Amino acid sequence: MNHFTTTLAESIVKGDDIREFFRQELENALNQLLKHELTVFLDYEPYDPVGYNSGNSRNGYYHRKIKTTYGPLNINVPRDRMGEFVQQLIPSYKQTGNDLETTVIQLYKKGITTREIADLIEKMYGNHYSPATISNMTKLLDEDVKAFHNRPVKERYVVIYCDATYVSIRRDSVQKEAMHTLIGIDEQGHKEVLDYSLFPSESKENYRSLLQSLKSRGLKEVLVFVSDGLTGLQDAVLEEFPKAKHQACWTHIARNVMNRVRASDKLEVGDDLRHIHQAEDTKAALERYEYFYKKWNFKYPKVITLLNRHNNLFTFLEFPKAVQRSLYTNNIIENFNKRVKKHTKVKEQFPNENAFNRCACTISMIYNERFCSRIHKGFAKVQAELNEMFEKIASP
Repeated sequence: MNHFTTTLAESIVKGDDIREFFRQELENALNQLLKHELTVFLDYEPYDPVGYNSGNSRNGYYHRKIKTTYGPLNINVPRDRMGEFVQQLIPSYKQTGNDLETTVIQLYKKGITTREIADLIEKMYGNHYSPATISNMTKLLDEDVKAFHNRPVKERYVVIYCDATYVSIRRDSVQKEAMHTLIGIDEQGHKEVLDYSLFPSESKENYRSLLQSLKSRGLKEVLVFVSDGLTGLQDAVLEEFPKAKHQACWTHIARNVMNRVRASDKLEVGDDLRHIHQAEDTKAALERYEYFYKKWNFKYPKVITLLNRHNNLFTFLEFPKAVQRSLYTNNIIENFNKRVKKHTKVKEQFPNENAFNRCACTISMIYNERFCSRIHKGFAKVQAELNEMFEKIASP
């Protein structure tokens, strides 16, 4: 007999709980397979001297609990120091062997409310789950939330977009609060949600807090930040990354300009404004801005005052032409915010911050999974040029 059958026979003779025997064996097998999976990924055995020069190494574990027919399994998922290892043995979000509970979690991730899920489950399966029970099941996602906020990030990002959107949260009473989000594109052109956090209102200090967290997780260099005109935000990001640049979002600028212009002039003013930021270089953009000033200053002095507040209208023109269209607006993060709104509007309000985090983290992880292997438009053509820009800010 092999080791498994011998041990099983001994357990039967002793009168041990057979379900517990299978639970322990399954738990041990999964943990050993995960260790082997990391070894194959790193391409060297534990304590092998080769690992010291590999550029990557083992970095402890994080813990997951999976419910199965035999009982809960305590799983130790290994991590690597560079945060590149993604285990394939246990499916993402898979916290239970029960198909019904898996269905509950998948529905919750899609933005369905706990009360609606309870009604659907009863109609589909005949099982009655109270909204409170559904809520307890979705707490299994809390581990994913913690891992998302603490995962390592890359050292270099060409651009980081900063923006906030408002969602309804209950804290005694229901109020709108600001979900601050940072999305980055690295030098290879890969796009990802770096982090998000909920605050009562949007402020520069909240973004500073997020950036400080990213620095502690490995972020070292950023070429440019793109954001709207939030007061003090430019100063805050440049204080954290003094060698970076800042670009004001032209989409926000255009909206603010249009709010100060009569309906009869909107088309012409809009065309002149686009003519400025579509210039081929900084010199041409300044010449077109001068033309805009002379044409509209007398009729709309508030528009000129608005534009003159910005010293960062043409930062994007300092970058290679292939990526300029990705750097002069905050459209990338605004599109992400639309995804958030689409998924959260069915809830009307979140009962607490933890419930919001489970939903927001799921949206962010799905977004990152979708774009992790795609190269954003234009970046593949200019990697050498972007690398030179990084080398310049890295030099003393």
